[in-house]
Amino acid sequence: MNTEEYRKQFTEDDAVGWEYIDKELEKIYPGQEPLHFSPPLHYVAGGNDPLDGISVYRSEKQEKHFHFVTYGFSELYYNEKSVGGEFSKFGFELTFRLKMEQEDDNIHWVCNLLQNLARYVFQSGKWFEEYHLIPANGPIRSGYDTDITALSFALDPELGKIDTPHGEVSFLQIVGLTTDEFKQLEQNPAPSETEKMLKTLKYNNGLLITDLQR
Repeated sequence: MNTEEYRKQFTEDDAVGWEYIDKELEKIYPGQEPLHFSPPLHYVAGGNDPLDGISVYRSEKQEKHFHFVTYGFSELYYNEKSVGGEFSKFGFELTFRLKMEQEDDNIHWVCNLLQNLARYVFQSGKWFEEYHLIPANGPIRSGYDTDITALSFALDPELGKIDTPHGEVSFLQIVGLTTDEFKQLEQNPAPSETEKMLKTLKYNNGLLITDLQR
């Protein structure tokens, strides 16, 4: 479908980008109704949380884990000016896989983490890419005894990249790193070194699930 056909098909009220994300998730989690978190006040209306929503799926692939997916870094609603672009808005959405310790785990802290990362992107205009490295300056879950104190990014093993009417969207998965792993990379923070480490982690952890007990 060409650009003009897209423009004729949609209106500004259509959540085109959102629907494209949902279609990909339906392929992986057919029939599953995710938990969904949305801010009480929209960001453009003065709210503090830039993301329009965060969906959380339960997966048993590899091992039981929660799979978080954001909505808001890419163009969610039909925007005629953005149709046919190379990238949709910032060009990515974030995902995160957290090992499930119990079914009723407190997972709100992950939503706070994702919104904090979104605030950085929206306020700075900078974006994340594969193999970027971020120190958390402490445990990624505040008040929890974990040695996961840094983050990196890899393409989500299941979601990958999609094309939407507004351009490409990469699903960048956050990967938790230990203090020692971060110190090792800090000595040579080149993306190629981070890529090597993530490939090593992936050897025994194909879905790059973050385990706070690691």
